[in-house]
Amino acid sequence: MKIEVEQLELEELEALNVYSWAIWEHDEDKFEWYYDQTEKCLIVAGEATIVSEFESITIKTGDFVTFPAGLECVWDIDSAIKKYYLLG
Repeated sequence: MKIEVEQLELEELEALNVYSWAIWEHDEDKFEWYYDQTEKCLIVAGEATIVSEFESITIKTGDFVTFPAGLECVWDIDSAIKKYYLLG
């Protein structure tokens, strides 16, 4: 159960209609999270380390991230984060 992190070109982001997705923002914090469905998101501000039993990764501005359904993890937000996201 791996978290995917990619760098997408503007054209790819526009084709996915990312800038019309819902927005989520959160200040520095540390909390547990469970993904009951797949989430795709574009990080537009901030940085966080995501720790699961499989890996520990840092996501930051510009990253396009896919969290798989069934993932249990801990979010450790280093600087206030803002993302566009789509569930399902």
